[in-house]
Amino acid sequence: MHVNLFDRYQETQSFLHRLDPRVKVLATIFYVVSNALLPDGAWFAFFAAWIFLLACNALSKLGWNYTLKRSLIALPFALIAITVLFTTKGTPLFSFELFSVHWALSLAGITRFAAILIRSWLSVQMALLLVAATTFPDLIHALEHLRIPKVLTAIIAFLYRYLFVLTDESFRLLRAREARSVAAEGMKRGGSLLWRAKNAGNMVGQLFLRSYERSDRIYQAMTARGYSGRLYTLNPHEMKSADYFAAALTLTFLSFIQILGRI
Repeated sequence: MHVNLFDRYQETQSFLHRLDPRVKVLATIFYVVSNALLPDGAWFAFFAAWIFLLACNALSKLGWNYTLKRSLIALPFALIAITVLFTTKGTPLFSFELFSVHWALSLAGITRFAAILIRSWLSVQMALLLVAATTFPDLIHALEHLRIPKVLTAIIAFLYRYLFVLTDESFRLLRAREARSVAAEGMKRGGSLLWRAKNAGNMVGQLFLRSYERSDRIYQAMTARGYSGRLYTLNPHEMKSADYFAAALTLTFLSFIQILGRI
């Protein structure tokens, strides 16, 4: 089973790993919301948010650059906001004509675009830190404790669990196709593009049928064992003094960031 394909949990003995998952989930949500509420150009507040993130990295013992390296993959998706450079009203720095459309780059547009990139970059890092310091069952139980509908948490849990199974089934189908697609040395395996498309369609159909049959067997097995829609974990999820202290400190620092952003 290719667990590493999806599971990003890092086994380490640290203060952040020992925190109650409810505190970590709420801290992540509040951190993302805090970044979203900061006004454009609040650079000192963004810097303070980054300092908070570095402190969390230090408490996780994963290294200050653990989330930094992995968050860079999200920056290209934030580039979709590049249009704000030309759509934000403000004093234009320069303008040009392209495809019969007048484009004007303003300082306000640059400020907003930079703020969007920073918000995305910081929020993605905090989310990465959450999944790296919390096991998936604990995350699901934290969501249940926070009154997220059980149907939704059950769907997320089963989707996560059986993504591994579907991945293994896909690899088996690919290995079977490779074993049956022989060719002379120096020649490409398989046939024409149409043949490859037909083969891929057959594989998708086989994967769907196998998944459907497996889901029926799993449902019957779980029903026979008394499954009632509740997932269990070995973590007792008892709030301790350290958890309350961490939650209060997080709320205090995020409030300070909001005040700093509006000074």
